[in-house]
Amino acid sequence: MSDKTDRTAATAPHPVLKKYYESESGRRPFVSALFDNAAQHYDWVCAMGSLGSGRFYRSWVLTQSGLRGGMKFLDIATGTGQVARAATRLLREPRAVVGLDPSAGMLREARKTLAIPLVQGIVEDLPFTTDRFDFLCMGYALRHVTDLGVAFRECRRVLKPGGRLLVLEISLPSSAAGQRVFRLYFERVLPLLTRISTGSAQAELLMKYYWDTIAQCVPSEQIIDVLGASGFTGVARRVRGGMLNEYVALKPAG
Repeated sequence: MSDKTDRTAATAPHPVLKKYYESESGRRPFVSALFDNAAQHYDWVCAMGSLGSGRFYRSWVLTQSGLRGGMKFLDIATGTGQVARAATRLLREPRAVVGLDPSAGMLREARKTLAIPLVQGIVEDLPFTTDRFDFLCMGYALRHVTDLGVAFRECRRVLKPGGRLLVLEISLPSSAAGQRVFRLYFERVLPLLTRISTGSAQAELLMKYYWDTIAQCVPSEQIIDVLGASGFTGVARRVRGGMLNEYVALKPAG
């Protein structure tokens, strides 16, 4: 197989998960319905998953990754707007932040606390003009796209020359002991806590799906390779706490 074919082949973030949907064509409908049905509980679930540290971390990582006043920011897969809220606080200009998500339910929740443009759409076909944004962030949604290459090329298109991309994701810890603890919490404890605290079977299902997508996600080296093949430069990966991944990349300035 030639390098050209390798660099353009479709890359799903994880295999088809047949306990949830039967084929690749079922991935997007399943994920959209799942997030729609769990939207009202999403902030609570995220707070449990991050043990309450999420708000601090989101602001910190955006600052560390170069978000500054005067920039135009796109929050891809904004969900209920957690990253967008952090960006709005940092930029102090609500109109400089745009949130995008495929789930109508998530956007409905986001509109309760955010007075920014919120757009329904998918990362594989961004409804924005070329060279529009200075900074793009995709928070914990890489596992839910259909094709990493298509998604990253669209991100590159809407970034201004010299603009930056930040992809936040969760991966399994490197140590066997860490993996056992991680698996116990995300596969068993968190879904149970979610069901008890929310009374929602859909929120519980979302947490179970989260675990399976994390466990089955393509390796970080492949994500880095696809970013490079999509035209980004300065691609790097930072790891916090053994499981919080920060992929950073730049659109060439030329």
